[in-house]
Amino acid sequence: MQTIDIPQLLKLSNHMDDYSLGQDFVLGEASGCFHPRDSRILQTLQYPVRFDGYILFYLRKGSFSIDFNLSTYHVKEHSLLVSVPGNIISIPLDNSEHMAETDIVYVLFSKEFMSSLHLDFNAAFKESLRIMNNPSISLTEEYRALAESYLSLGKQVLHSGQLNKRQIIGSLLSSLTYLSAELWEEQLAAAREENNHSSVRKNQILEQFIAAVTEHHNAERGMQFYADKLNLTPKYLSKIIKEASGRSGPEWIDDFVILEAKNLLRYSNMSIKEVVFALNFPNPSVFHKYFKAHTGQTPTEYRKGF
Repeated sequence: MQTIDIPQLLKLSNHMDDYSLGQDFVLGEASGCFHPRDSRILQTLQYPVRFDGYILFYLRKGSFSIDFNLSTYHVKEHSLLVSVPGNIISIPLDNSEHMAETDIVYVLFSKEFMSSLHLDFNAAFKESLRIMNNPSISLTEEYRALAESYLSLGKQVLHSGQLNKRQIIGSLLSSLTYLSAELWEEQLAAAREENNHSSVRKNQILEQFIAAVTEHHNAERGMQFYADKLNLTPKYLSKIIKEASGRSGPEWIDDFVILEAKNLLRYSNMSIKEVVFALNFPNPSVFHKYFKAHTGQTPTEYRKGF
């Protein structure tokens, strides 16, 4: 899987913006009408990549879809969504028709910047994924007004000549997080009440399964391996995965393998034989049949398409 960080993302999008702190923090506003330059970052994310940093999305207007780890979430107006490091993220192409009607604020910040704030977004976000049908958080009118105030102040600081911008922006982000904590917890509590213990447990197993597949799909494509990792029988694991996601375990595994293959064919300079070896296929013939069965193209045809 192609892993990119903030400097690589800015380079890929040819993005130049005043509202940044070197390679650690970028503030952008993407709208089809007013900020076409900043929209290039979102367009760059149309293909799945593993992003080595945090992304905070605040949707002021409209709606759009986003994929986290091969699951699609629909983000509604006045919602907040956070992506943590290691997520496989993409903004599907089918958003393009109505992206002109959206108004999105996004903040990119590195793991180093986050560690300097002494905050842990990961725990809350992972719980959101586990128990909520959609991990985005809806902001009340009061919190929307606060978010706009923080955004305005943050832009002024970033555009100013202050020498200690990093510390000021870090304090603003920390402050906004603490202010939002109560709202975040209220919505998580509501989601807990809507889900019984059984469904929460199923979602926990699904999350653990997807995490294991994310780590091991290059080498392991059998359900027995993942069942052993989770201390479950293959039959029971397959049943839970199907009930929790509507898809079978092998389908999830195949999707990760194909996504990995597409990334290697698109982004790397590997020969197809080297891709076959990297993905642990016995020979090129088996890989060709597998790839064409899932994509309708041979690996060569797919690579030539780019």
